[in-house]
Amino acid sequence: MTLASDRLETLDTFLVELNRAAAGAILPLFRADHGLEDKGTAKGIGFDPVTEADRGAEAAIRRLITEHFPDHGVIGEEYGEDRPDAEFVWVLDPVDGTRAFIAGLPLWTTLIALRHEGRPVLGSIGQSYLGELYIGHAGGSRLMVRGEQRALAVRPCPDLAQAIIATTDADACFNEVERAAWTNLRAASRLARFGCDAYAYAMVAAGTMDLVVEAGLKSWDVEAAVPVLEGAGGGVTDWTGQPIGRDGGQMALAGDPACLEAALEFLRPAASE
Repeated sequence: MTLASDRLETLDTFLVELNRAAAGAILPLFRADHGLEDKGTAKGIGFDPVTEADRGAEAAIRRLITEHFPDHGVIGEEYGEDRPDAEFVWVLDPVDGTRAFIAGLPLWTTLIALRHEGRPVLGSIGQSYLGELYIGHAGGSRLMVRGEQRALAVRPCPDLAQAIIATTDADACFNEVERAAWTNLRAASRLARFGCDAYAYAMVAAGTMDLVVEAGLKSWDVEAAVPVLEGAGGGVTDWTGQPIGRDGGQMALAGDPACLEAALEFLRPAASE
């Protein structure tokens, strides 16, 4: 069922409010004493940082959702699932790019998506330190910057050889097969950038980059990007070219469909089964 335009407008306005609440919890801790904890130690895995900003922002978002839409579900990185099969479900990553956050780099973002009947229909990528909020849905995407806004549009880049591409960390995030595919893809492109996390998604939507490739993602890492990119004219798929699943996994995100298809030629052999 398609959302009525007035309902979508109400939810869009609420999404802006959620981002303000998240910013209120995050910004006082950026480049300050952020209460770092390593979740990886308890899990027996590598360094997996979380801060008071992550937890405080998600808690603030959840409080507003419960207050305004108590029948909506929530899935969040820090506090798990609540009514995950509801008609409307909010999917939250309060600070995507915690490593950048603890290093004092303004490349972290707040990712918020709204699923309707299992499909992400509204999303935002917020970089509150820079005052940037990227919002998208089927009606289009826009960038809000300190009270002003403009429409977002991807740029044409049909030739992979001219593309600016990105991934977060090829050594840490890819397995051996995925890393080989990335290496070949990188060699075929114009320029590769690293360590931008989900801020790179926003740059594709804004038309300054062309392609982002990631693996090992969770739903909260990617669902917010889908409405933002699609509203700006781009696309998000898995490494086989199919719509990205609710569990995340491998992702290819591009502005130009020809660029995406060219990238998938390198990625398909490394796609997960």
